[in-house]
Amino acid sequence: MVAPGANIFKYGYLDGSSIGLQDGLNIINASYRIIEPLSQHPREQAIVDAAWAGTAIVTKSADNRSSEVGRPHEGDFDELTLGLIGAPSAIFVGALDHNGTPGNKTRLARYSNYPGSNPEVRNQFLTVGVEGDKTDLYGTSHAAPVVAGYAAILDSKFTSATPTQITNQLLDAARTDTLVNYNPATYGRGEASLSRALAPVSTRLPPYPHASERGWIAAPGL
Repeated sequence: MVAPGANIFKYGYLDGSSIGLQDGLNIINASYRIIEPLSQHPREQAIVDAAWAGTAIVTKSADNRSSEVGRPHEGDFDELTLGLIGAPSAIFVGALDHNGTPGNKTRLARYSNYPGSNPEVRNQFLTVGVEGDKTDLYGTSHAAPVVAGYAAILDSKFTSATPTQITNQLLDAARTDTLVNYNPATYGRGEASLSRALAPVSTRLPPYPHASERGWIAAPGL
């Protein structure tokens, strides 16, 4: 719904088929976890490989354990998260109580995971508002697709940008003045801002006047 003009490809959670990248920019939304080794999940291994190779943007929900990203829960690790830590075109997405403004700041939702002490996670972590009182939808699973939509919109302006460039654009344009007691251990880079990412004064990518049709893959959970 954020980027209705994007081409969307859905994969069922239990569907074992592999991810197939499309022509143009690919954005993979992963609003789920994998607790078995990635060697047992070829599709998820392909998602991680794409994030490390910079051939697709991967937006990964931070999870809803009120704990640090990458830490085990009841002895189990989210292997998909671990595989994406440090990947140049991967973004972890946490949930805020609502979309913030400088006059009405917001805070991390009580259930959302946070980047914590790992500097790599802090550097690739964004937050967005999940206003469940309006939509009856809660959780970081509904935050990550918003950032996926932002990436698709950026691609319509910066049509020659690589997945890694668009990833960096979103991270670099994040706001911190809309957050209560901003701290990178809690909010990572800050609150995702589409307007700042699109603004010429804040971008280092060359704008092009004619948007081309690009691919957008939505992984399970969208």
